[in-house]
Amino acid sequence: MTQTTVKETSALEGLVKSFASYNRWANTTLVNWLKQKPAELMDKEVASSFPSICLTLIHIWDTERFWLSVLKREPAPPSFRMVGFDGSLEEVYEGIVKHSEQLETYIHSLSDEEVQERVAFYSPWAEGNEPRFEYLLQVLNHSTYHRGQVVTIGRNVGLTDAPMTDYNFYLLYGRS
Repeated sequence: MTQTTVKETSALEGLVKSFASYNRWANTTLVNWLKQKPAELMDKEVASSFPSICLTLIHIWDTERFWLSVLKREPAPPSFRMVGFDGSLEEVYEGIVKHSEQLETYIHSLSDEEVQERVAFYSPWAEGNEPRFEYLLQVLNHSTYHRGQVVTIGRNVGLTDAPMTDYNFYLLYGRS
């Protein structure tokens, strides 16, 4: 009789992997909605921490790029805040979706031990040394926060039919 070893996933590992998939789904859902709207509304400015939908999307993408480099213990790419971004709106849409997929793939590749491993980082504005899952939750929660701002900015420029991107909605209807 042959014994089969089944790897059990810890609740923590399962949670961060589920949340990474949710983040990819929510970013993709938001981008697909925005692609159906007039492009000129993406640059219309309102009072917010980032004054337009496009600038908020660039910030989400830029921050996910930074944190993925921290998580992988790689040098951070040059921040769009420092070097600017002069690409097209379509490149922003494509970049945020592709990067969310890369982040999801990376997080899904981690073992439970790697999820709990401490990761140190240093940047001009902060430094830390926490378990990797803390930074995973940081980046994923940060994106959720700013997706909410995109919806609010959208309402201020006349977009009133935003898709539901709540985590529970993902659990009920978004998982494939």
